[in-house]
Amino acid sequence: MRGNKIEFNDKKMESWTDCKNVLCIRADNMGDLLMSSPAIHALREHLGAKITVLTSKKASAVARMSPDIDEVIQFDLPWIKSEDQDSPASIDQLLEMLKSRNFDACVIFTVYSQNPLPAVMVAYMAGIPKRLAYCRENPYALLTSWVPDPEPLEFIRHQVQRDLDLVANIGALALNKKINLIVSSGTWSTIKEKLLKKGIDLNMPYLILHPGVSEAKREFSNTGWINCGKQLLSAFGLPLLITGIAEEWAVADNLCKAIGKNSFNLCGLLDIEEFSCLIKNALAVVSVNTGTVHLAAAFNTPVVVLYAQSNPQHTPWMVPHQLLEYSIPVAYRSKNKVIEYVNGRLYHKELPLPETWQIVEAVRDLLLLNNNFNFSSTKS
Repeated sequence: MRGNKIEFNDKKMESWTDCKNVLCIRADNMGDLLMSSPAIHALREHLGAKITVLTSKKASAVARMSPDIDEVIQFDLPWIKSEDQDSPASIDQLLEMLKSRNFDACVIFTVYSQNPLPAVMVAYMAGIPKRLAYCRENPYALLTSWVPDPEPLEFIRHQVQRDLDLVANIGALALNKKINLIVSSGTWSTIKEKLLKKGIDLNMPYLILHPGVSEAKREFSNTGWINCGKQLLSAFGLPLLITGIAEEWAVADNLCKAIGKNSFNLCGLLDIEEFSCLIKNALAVVSVNTGTVHLAAAFNTPVVVLYAQSNPQHTPWMVPHQLLEYSIPVAYRSKNKVIEYVNGRLYHKELPLPETWQIVEAVRDLLLLNNNFNFSSTKS
């Protein structure tokens, strides 16, 4: 670093110290935005800036729980997978709205398999003067602060570290690298009323099972969840709270019926802040690799992840966890050539779904590790 210029690959980046109104684009799902939040925190701390995040409708609710995000713009951009795309005409409206905000700078966060240039073009057309992103191609005038993307050809980092390294290029260094969310003080009281109506004994600690995924390739089998639930009940005798969105209610109901007494279907019952608070107060979470895992990380709740081998950079961040990996069925594997390259480099062996005993032992190991459960207090 020399003066106000930051050297990167023999190029000097402009100083961002005068940027006090910054847009961050993280257009994906909830978990992706959560993994970008330590980098957003670093930006806010370094610049003392107002931070606005442009993100998807699915991620917008959790964005409002971040202490580092001042404003949220929700928009489902057409190059991001979504069931409810905004219309082409609405992109013109988005551009006009972004122009009216007079942003000083924009940071575009991506996974290594995404091309950042569509989002960069939005920032460019909105007249945002400074623009930072990773990009494999030379973006020329589209990026004023270009970081050539070394992933995954040279190495692979955790997504949180990738995003932290991006903003470090303009001097935003993180002292606190944890995912951080805040739930309102009265949220637990609201949840307790709902749980009591379900007949849940709140004098007991509880475990969360989260079977729902946004992509079929990351599913864990219903039979596996049923066996897992039965064995967890047998091992610990604790309430099992099965969580998910309203559309997953019927699946969860069938799981509860098969698992039996002391399992409870909470699908569709809680909003995102209530769900976050439920995770915060849980003894542990068992989940597929989805945003729930990163919510657990935000509250330091131990998590066992049934981890379909799709995103090696999306494992739990700075939280006690156990990872049980399994292969994605061939028919569901990505056609993205970058992801195909990573799969060929990392995943040489077909892995079956985890066995029930492995899940139970993973939960047991986490509870013992964290000294937060008295095994003698439940049935043997």
